[in-house]
Amino acid sequence: MPYINIRVTDEGVTPQQKLALIEGATDLLSRVLDKDPATTFVIIDEVPTDNWGVDRDSVANRRRRGK
Repeated sequence: MPYINIRVTDEGVTPQQKLALIEGATDLLSRVLDKDPATTFVIIDEVPTDNWGVDRDSVANRRRRGK
């Protein structure tokens, strides 16, 4: 029973994009690892940009500065 966790920033990911991620990740495990799509779980976590950091700074700060 595979479990896939995808984390993205909460910057407007549409329901259609989320469905595409779910379908694509499920298809990948089915194709590469021969896993049953009926028992493959995909969770998408949307993380506020204040809680996502890169290069010693939050994404929110980087966005405000235009980096």
